[in-house]
Amino acid sequence: MNGKAPKSGGEVEGIAFQRLDMWLWCARVAKARSDCAQLVEEGALRLNRQPTLKPHAKLRVGDVLTMALRGEVRVWRVRALAERRGPAPEARLLYEEVPENASTDSETDAGGPCAKDSATA
Repeated sequence: MNGKAPKSGGEVEGIAFQRLDMWLWCARVAKARSDCAQLVEEGALRLNRQPTLKPHAKLRVGDVLTMALRGEVRVWRVRALAERRGPAPEARLLYEEVPENASTDSETDAGGPCAKDSATA
């Protein structure tokens, strides 16, 4: 390698990352990278449950994205960083959908917050 980091990503402390807007574009969230950057700047996206307004935020494998897109909320787990913007079938390999109730199932089975609220009321 020539010592320069790739435009879309790099490595810090041995951990690979990619710019958030570049990854969204490669995952085909929008047609243009500038549209992906605008989506982030408008606050329609959370990275690991934290709001982010920075298109240049560092995205890593395993991160969870929560997005408000086209009237619905989508939750994706990053499975891979993109090497290029390929066809749609290739883009779908970059993420996996996280089921809406995946994190709340254990709470409801154990009596979750609703059961506690009704018991104290």
